[in-house]
Amino acid sequence: MRIVYSRVSTATQSLLRQRHILTEAGLLVRTEGVAEGFRPAAGVLLFEDPATTSKIPALERPAFAKVAAAAHPGDVLTVSELFRLCRDLIDIHSVRDWCTARGVALRVLSGPLSNFHDLAANDPTTALLINVITAVGQFQRDLQNELTDEGIAAAEAQGRYRGRPPALNGARRDEVRAAFRDNGTSIAALARTHGVSRAAVRTALTDLLPDQPT
Repeated sequence: MRIVYSRVSTATQSLLRQRHILTEAGLLVRTEGVAEGFRPAAGVLLFEDPATTSKIPALERPAFAKVAAAAHPGDVLTVSELFRLCRDLIDIHSVRDWCTARGVALRVLSGPLSNFHDLAANDPTTALLINVITAVGQFQRDLQNELTDEGIAAAEAQGRYRGRPPALNGARRDEVRAAFRDNGTSIAALARTHGVSRAAVRTALTDLLPDQPT
């Protein structure tokens, strides 16, 4: 069995990029007439953690509990990008240990680790390369976050930081909400009609969407 896991950090982010990567790998299939436009391919189980911060370790996330219940020896756990599953070295080693203990292979479809057939393989070379690549990636993210925080702090000190305005506001936001609530118009259709991303539509519909934090 092929098991696919996806995650985004907030309700305003979209799973679309991950779904495109998974579709190119033959794990998802495009579906017309469905709001999100994708479904798992034959023999694939899809588990998603929407609005779930990476600060929560992978093994403690709601959808990963479902992965654990469905996984059997010989299965392959696949993610589009490693950071969707693991935040840091501690997390990736926890997931690798989890996979190894259950006989489950671990695949990443994009990035420098995409060439590995099984990231959970119990050999020194795989472990070393994962340590190096993950540590470099974590350093880059930490540096980017630090620079972003410094930029925001400087802008706030000068009274210039206001944050990014929503793509849909005022009458357009009301129109989107009414079409979704009263007519059942899909998020994809609303995004096409108004020329915005699906994430922008979700932002306008946050309190109307099921299973979203209040």
